[in-house]
Amino acid sequence: MPVPPPSRGLSMHDFHQLADVPPALTWFANIDNPQTRRAYQNDVQGFMTFTGLENPEHFRDVSRAHVLAWRRDLERRALSGASIRRKLAALSSLFEALCEANAVQGNPVDGVKRPKIASSEGKTPAIGDHQAHSLLHAADLATLRGLRDRALLATLLYHGLRRAELCALRVADIQERRGVRHLQVHGKGSKIRYVPLHPGAADAIAAYLDLAGHGDDKASALFRPVSNNAQSGTASITPDGVYKLLAGYAKALQINVAGFGPHALRATAATNALDHGADIAKVQEWLGHANIATTRVYDRRQSRPEDSPTFKVVYR
Repeated sequence: MPVPPPSRGLSMHDFHQLADVPPALTWFANIDNPQTRRAYQNDVQGFMTFTGLENPEHFRDVSRAHVLAWRRDLERRALSGASIRRKLAALSSLFEALCEANAVQGNPVDGVKRPKIASSEGKTPAIGDHQAHSLLHAADLATLRGLRDRALLATLLYHGLRRAELCALRVADIQERRGVRHLQVHGKGSKIRYVPLHPGAADAIAAYLDLAGHGDDKASALFRPVSNNAQSGTASITPDGVYKLLAGYAKALQINVAGFGPHALRATAATNALDHGADIAKVQEWLGHANIATTRVYDRRQSRPEDSPTFKVVYR
């Protein structure tokens, strides 16, 4: 059978007709994570303000020169390299979507150099094992609040969850798989992963649910707000609530670490796992990272003060 000749491509009229539907709106709608969506929208709006673009159709006129001028302006404003990289990534992602929708003929961000990352180590700190141990034993176990806090901190420190992932946990997310209890974790981009439940966290959660009384309510939030030693509704503790809870314990324990917050417990868990022989590829999967380079940023083994030559120096 003869092969049919290739069909004629889009006419210029058809091309511009497709571009009349602003694909940028579809692109924004397809970003699942609300924080990423908000950040990317702000980044693209910043580019539109800088270049004077008034609507998405004008993206057809954007050239590499416009992007280079924007990058120079961001550098002039002394934005961090990470911020500039994210802004360029947001713009590039938008243009990729516009190309797929036949709204533009190319991605003007391609080839535009992005600032180098000065260090392979991220800014999120990790705390020492002794400090993590103190956090796990700081709560007053005679109260519902204390039982909840111990279970919550154990869930973060033993599983390396993101704060949003912790807040999204429901009682039903404690599941048995192949004879082992797991946490069903709802990660970024609506991706679900299953993390084996650490025995220490399992015991803490069981004690908390036993007193809280919502262990049979499978649809209920696992970690609820607590007021006057009583349940306060069925909604989950908020991300801000988690931050304040951790800040309170850090102050009480005198954990004075710059940049300390819930994400530091994620870096702590990753470093501890790697330090005790976990394979970095397994840690990548465990943390829900799409790229192993991100996992390496969480590895603080090279910065352990106790391993410093300082403590090997002895004068007799």
